[in-house]
Amino acid sequence: MGPRPGAPSALELASRSFEAADSGDFDWMISFYGPESVFDMSPWGLGTHSGLLAIRKFFEDWIGAFDQFEMKVEEIRDLGNGVVFAVAVQDARPAGGRGNLRLRHAAVSVWLDGVAIRVTNYPDIEEGRAAAERMAQSLRAHGGQGHAA
Repeated sequence: MGPRPGAPSALELASRSFEAADSGDFDWMISFYGPESVFDMSPWGLGTHSGLLAIRKFFEDWIGAFDQFEMKVEEIRDLGNGVVFAVAVQDARPAGGRGNLRLRHAAVSVWLDGVAIRVTNYPDIEEGRAAAERMAQSLRAHGGQGHAA
C-alpha cells in the first residue's frame, strides 16, 4: 500500500526531519515519530531508543550537550518502499567548550503512513548505504512498504 494521494513522500518527510533537527525544536523533531518508532544509534555505541519519550530524551540529551548545533544534509535519496538514505553533517560546539565537533554520518529511515518507524544512524557512510539498499531490496521482495525493521 502506497502513500495517500497528496500525502508527503518518504523523501519529503525525511528532508523535513533533518530541517527539524537543525531547528532545535524538539516538538517538531518528535512529530515525525510514532509510539512504536525506533531510533537506533547502536552503530555509534549509543543505544537503541524506542518510543516517543525515549527518542525525545535522546534528542534533548544529545543536542542539549552543545551550545551551538547545526544539521545539514549532503545527500538524500529515496530508495523506494519507504526507505530513505541520507548523508548528513552535524557541526556543533560542546557546551562550555571552545572546540568544534563535526560528525558526518549516514541515516537510514523507514517510513510508513507518514511516520518514521525506524531510523538507524551509521558512522560509516558506506555501511549505512549498504544497509539502506538491503532494506529497500528486502521490502521490495516482500511486497511491503516500511514493514521490515
